[in-house]
Amino acid sequence: MVSMKAVKLEPDLLRDGSGATNNQAVEQVQLQKYTIQSRKQDSEENRSSTTLNTAQSCSSVLEQGQSPVDDTGISSTSTLCPAPLCRQFWKAGNYSDAQGSKVNLQNGKTYLHVHPMFLHSNATSHKWAFGAIAELLDNAIDEIQNGATFVIVDKISNPRDGGSALLIQDDGGGMDPEAIRRCMSFGFSDKKSTGAIGRYGNGFKTSSMRLGADVIVFTRHMEDRNATQSIGLLSYSFLMKMGHDRIIVPMVDYDLNTENDKWEISHRQTNESFKANLTLLLQWSPYSTEAELLKQFDDIGLHGTKVVVYNLWYNDDGNLELDFNTDPQDIRIEGDTRKVESLPAWRTVNEQHISNRFHYSLNAYLSILYLRIPETFSIKLRGQIVMPRNLAEDLKFPEYILYRPHAAGLREGHVITTIGFVKDAPRVSIHGFNIYHKNRLIQVVPFMPVVSYADSRGRGVVGILEANFIEPTHNKQDFERTSLFQKLEVRLKEMTYEYWDFHCGLIGYQVKKKARPVSTPHDPPAIANSSHANSFMSNQRFPTVDTAQATSFGIKRKEHNNSLQAGSVKKQPRTGEGSVISASSSRGEISLVHEPQTQNEDVVLMEENKKLRAELVEFEIRKEELNLRVIQLTRELEEQDVEYERLMAELTLVDDVKQENQIVNM
Repeated sequence: MVSMKAVKLEPDLLRDGSGATNNQAVEQVQLQKYTIQSRKQDSEENRSSTTLNTAQSCSSVLEQGQSPVDDTGISSTSTLCPAPLCRQFWKAGNYSDAQGSKVNLQNGKTYLHVHPMFLHSNATSHKWAFGAIAELLDNAIDEIQNGATFVIVDKISNPRDGGSALLIQDDGGGMDPEAIRRCMSFGFSDKKSTGAIGRYGNGFKTSSMRLGADVIVFTRHMEDRNATQSIGLLSYSFLMKMGHDRIIVPMVDYDLNTENDKWEISHRQTNESFKANLTLLLQWSPYSTEAELLKQFDDIGLHGTKVVVYNLWYNDDGNLELDFNTDPQDIRIEGDTRKVESLPAWRTVNEQHISNRFHYSLNAYLSILYLRIPETFSIKLRGQIVMPRNLAEDLKFPEYILYRPHAAGLREGHVITTIGFVKDAPRVSIHGFNIYHKNRLIQVVPFMPVVSYADSRGRGVVGILEANFIEPTHNKQDFERTSLFQKLEVRLKEMTYEYWDFHCGLIGYQVKKKARPVSTPHDPPAIANSSHANSFMSNQRFPTVDTAQATSFGIKRKEHNNSLQAGSVKKQPRTGEGSVISASSSRGEISLVHEPQTQNEDVVLMEENKKLRAELVEFEIRKEELNLRVIQLTRELEEQDVEYERLMAELTLVDDVKQENQIVNM
């Protein structure tokens, strides 16, 4: 197996100076020492017979056939916390196990275990470090329904060696002992809400192991006046150093004793199990004493979760993959700043555009990661609130296109696509679509191109849509390549070419197609049920228009004259599966362009639809207000419960004092 020697950092490095420069020196020394260590076959020296027996008797929350809370007997004789031999993620999968992965026979039954190599191979699904960070943030976003008001993303220092560590912390509902075991196991998911981003129960493991070799979780949960707090450790370093052939996750649990307001060992664990798990935590986590571990709960409050990823991965150049030093208010990907091929006069605007900056700036990426964020919730990156950015507001001459996909003759849903020219077109040559699913931006590359960059057709055309009728892959970096998604891709390509052909004259290109004049009815319907459309319509509410109604309209386009003012340009209807809203950007007028031969039945139905939509919107707004009120009252109730317990404790003390005084007086 791989032999790893102890690494003791020079005291001068830890004392000399402060800030990013000192941390960089420490991390460089760590990497150099781990790199020059030789690989030796000395399993007898590296694992004593006592350790081997202990490892074989270990139980894991990931073992098949056992309860997730059965974690008794975990122990280790290691006293160090070294990182893996190789600190580069894409080379860290060379796991050496002298015994290999074995099938254990216990009482005639076969038990299969998850090998530690799976932690690394499973994490390779994340090609991009920011995609892994987004997975961890998704858990905090899903906690909004449980009262979460913030999520913190920051860099902290590893107190054991001074290296950089990544902190993700939220004030959501937290996890009870059962929930944290499911979180650190594979395939368990407690998220039953249809609006929840998480689904597969795999995101925490893949994302944390993609960012660093080790992760420790602190979580506190309160339910029915019962408070618990738990600590769990998923350590690739520990498993690699000890040569385990299964994944072992040390955990400890505490219960709040309401009588003395103190945290005590949970009744779920025996004292022997608690001590064995605590020993492993103190040996392999950044915290060397139980007091240091418990201190991490000081800023969590009544409920919440704190995730610390440490022993962060390095890139091929020997630098931390996550760059904390270039911008103290941001986290960047080391070496991923890209130069854009463009005319010299246009190079700066292209390099500063968000379509380029999100590749290396976490602040830029997080600003577009979620389509909607409640005003009561904030993302705090290195002490600064990330301002959400609606990409639809960055478009000029926007149109809103209703698309109704079909599968096997059945409608699976509908989306409204906002499409237009990026504001800096034609200087910015980016084009493509940002596709959201359940409020979350999917695709490893935002601005997903659907047409080629080989020619200028489609230059600067950008679209935004939320497509909940298609399913993302488990890492949320792509969509499942179903027929529905393929049909959507084809339609988005058509939208791009259609929009370009009829509007390219607005940005200085020669118009390739000219349309006939159109007439507009006095009381036209329009399209609602889209966050992009609603913001543009100044909160006006309109009925949706289905495909049959849209195609029954006489479809015509308006000829663009290059001498027209930009604010006077009207948007035109589409053929096929959608209808287009016509809007005057100078006055904010919204209408659906069609011929006046519309049948009376259609008008009546659309008017009814309009009324029902308005009522539905009112009900939804009322529902959101009530949900927020419930969350507020729940938190107030929890605070009152804590105050009640405190007063009861004081009352008990007063009674005790009275009894003592009575005894003394007697």
